Amino acid sequence: MSRLDSFLRRIEAQRDCLKHAAELVAKIAGPIIELGLGNGRTYDHLRVLFPTREVFAFDRRMAADPASAPDPTHLVLGDFRDTVPGALTRIGAPAALAHCDFGSGRPESNAILAAWLSLALPPIIARGGLVVSDQELSDPRLTPLPAPPGVEAGRYFLYRRA
Repeated sequence: MSRLDSFLRRIEAQRDCLKHAAELVAKIAGPIIELGLGNGRTYDHLRVLFPTREVFAFDRRMAADPASAPDPTHLVLGDFRDTVPGALTRIGAPAALAHCDFGSGRPESNAILAAWLSLALPPIIARGGLVVSDQELSDPRLTPLPAPPGVEAGRYFLYRRA
């Protein structure tokens, strides 16, 4: 498979998983968080999926297109290890949904960050809330869910906060 085809499959899986997650968290209160703002495409999509909710974006640095960037109140800059532990104070309530898009293409560093986020995320996610991730997570407080129809197993990951 070409890198372009792989990218397209990943982006389609991301879109389909987020649409599915939006349906699953419709009745769960809380803001939405995006871990890995990047160029802002997914952040922008989350604002469309959740027009009545606050959407907070976390990233190491600001690199998003201005049209797809959060305002300063909804942007948290710095290393996840520094910003995620105090996120509840910043976002005001446990999140109904966290979207994690932090894969770097380096399996070793992805695994280290995924292991850390697996432990750091549950305290800031509402009970019954979801985590949608481009990397596999592992924590007993996060129950794996099946991907929606059409999304290949292992392409994207969904978890419900127990």
